[in-house]
Amino acid sequence: MPGAGGAVAGSPRDLGRASLSGRGPDRQVRAVRLGPRSVAALALVSAIGVAAFGWPLLAASSSGLAHSKDAPWLFAALLPLLLAVAVATIADSGLDAKAVAMLGVLAATGAALRPLGAGTAGIEPMFFLMVLSGRVLGPGFGFVLGSLSMFASALLTGGVGPWMPFQMLAMGWVSMGAGLLPGPDRLRGRGELAMLAAYGAVASVGYGTVMNLQGWPYIGSLVSGVSFVPGDPLADNLGRFVAYCLATSLGWDLPRALVTVLATLALGPTLLKALRRATRRAAFDAPVAFHDPHGP
Repeated sequence: MPGAGGAVAGSPRDLGRASLSGRGPDRQVRAVRLGPRSVAALALVSAIGVAAFGWPLLAASSSGLAHSKDAPWLFAALLPLLLAVAVATIADSGLDAKAVAMLGVLAATGAALRPLGAGTAGIEPMFFLMVLSGRVLGPGFGFVLGSLSMFASALLTGGVGPWMPFQMLAMGWVSMGAGLLPGPDRLRGRGELAMLAAYGAVASVGYGTVMNLQGWPYIGSLVSGVSFVPGDPLADNLGRFVAYCLATSLGWDLPRALVTVLATLALGPTLLKALRRATRRAAFDAPVAFHDPHGP
């Protein structure tokens, strides 16, 4: 029971008043809202990620470096930057225990889903969960969720290696992108499912393509015609990279996209409804109102 001058946040009466004021129960709720600090932190993480993935294309032939050597440095930089995203989010929007709890539950679920397919023929059911969670909970929450889910799944499956920080970044981008899709307050029903399914397909193929940049420099001159050649013109290396993707990973990327589309269309309505109900009941962004019991 609130005392004098007490604060009441997210009570049924407040939610009812919110509905009357145009904040209906279907209004998009963000567990983590992006403010200036959060945007700056995410931009910094993404810029470092783009540089980490793409620097071999611009490396001199005498560099002799590969991702096996830069991955530990990227991992060492990624963890404090993810912490910076969380701290910036707290400063911007007051991330509370409910949002942290939901982050933990969804990350654990995503980590548990990944071994079900074990990447066999591209069957990775965790992608649809990352897309739907990012859509409902926003890009800031989505980026942290995707990165944390991939980190937890790597520990769960023993898949810890130089590729792990790159997987964390790529999955963070997948989930963040879903949170940036248009029309969160207006587009619902079949239209929203179609958009999410299409995005999931593109993101699934994009994830595999981006991750190829992590492994492609390893092959060196082992395979002629598709191998990475340090110091070659960018256009030549890009042509070989496209050939490499078509020859090696497309057989995994397309099934991953198909599984994501089917899971989104089949389970999307139920999961979206559950996630939105959970965010409404948690009242992440409910206004705090102060009432004077001695007033009128």
